[in-house]
Amino acid sequence: MTSHPPHPLKTAEWLLEHAQDPRVRVLDCRYALSDPLVGRVAFLAGHVPGAVYADLETDLSGPVQPGGAGGRHPLPDPDVLAGWLGRVGIGNDSVVVCYDDPSTGQGFYAARAWWLLRWLGHPQVFVLNGGWPAWQAAGGAVSTDDAAHAPTTFTPRVQPGMVAGAQDVQTRAPGTVLIDSRAPARYRGEVEPIDQKAGHIPGAVNRDWSGVLDGAGHWRSPEVLGVHLNAGAAPTITYCGSGVSATPNLLARELAGVPLGPDNRLYAGSWSDWISDPTRPVAVGAED
Repeated sequence: MTSHPPHPLKTAEWLLEHAQDPRVRVLDCRYALSDPLVGRVAFLAGHVPGAVYADLETDLSGPVQPGGAGGRHPLPDPDVLAGWLGRVGIGNDSVVVCYDDPSTGQGFYAARAWWLLRWLGHPQVFVLNGGWPAWQAAGGAVSTDDAAHAPTTFTPRVQPGMVAGAQDVQTRAPGTVLIDSRAPARYRGEVEPIDQKAGHIPGAVNRDWSGVLDGAGHWRSPEVLGVHLNAGAAPTITYCGSGVSATPNLLARELAGVPLGPDNRLYAGSWSDWISDPTRPVAVGAED
C-alpha cells in the first residue's frame, strides 16, 4: 500500500501550540531576488523564535555552472544540503516548518525549501500558511536571538522521481502537461527581466504561481487550486525561471490530489537551464 504524504501546510496556530516541541524546527526563508540581503536583514530584525535562516543562494541552491547548465538556482548537492541541515539541528526525526513573507509578492521561497526536503526523502516538512504575516497576526513572539540547536545528522534519501531534466521535457509522453509558472508577460516573451532569452518552452501552458494564494497570502482551497492548474489527473512537469517560483504550483498540485513524484515533477533547471543550450527551441506569444 502506498503511503500518502502529510498535508503540506501548517497554520500559525499549530506552530504556536507546538513551538516548544523538541522535534520542531523552523526555517525562515525570506528573500528577494532583487536584493539578496533583504531576507537576512528581515530575519535579524525579528523572526519566529528558534528559527534558522535559510538563504536561497547559499543554502537552498547549488553553485551556478559555467555556461548556465542547471539554471540560475541549481539543485544543491544532496549531501551538502543534508550536511547543512544537520549543522543547524535538523535531523531525520525533525518536524520542519518553512515560512517566507507572501505580503512582498514573493511567497515562493518557503515552497522551495519544502520541495527540497521532500526531495531528500523527508516527509515531515511543511509550509506555514500565510507566512510571517500570519505568525504576527496570531500573536506569535518575535525573536532576534540566534537559534542554538544542537547539531545532528540528516541522512538524505533522494527521490529522483520528483525531478525532470531538459531531456525529460523534450521527450515527455503525449498527454503530459508542461506548466510554466512565470508571470504571463514573461511566458509570452514580452518582457524578460532576468534571463538572456525571452519566451517559453514550446507546448507549455501558463499557470502563474501567484494564483495559488489569496489576497491575504493564504493558500487557496484544493478545488480552486485544481481549477488554477487545470491539469486534471494528467502527469505534469512544472518549471519557472530557475526552479524556485515553480514550487508553489507543485505544492498546489499536491493539495489538489497529486503528490510529488512521477506525475508531479519539477524541471529543476527551468527556463534558465533550457536556454543554456542554443539548439533548444523557444516559443513566444499566447498559448496555442
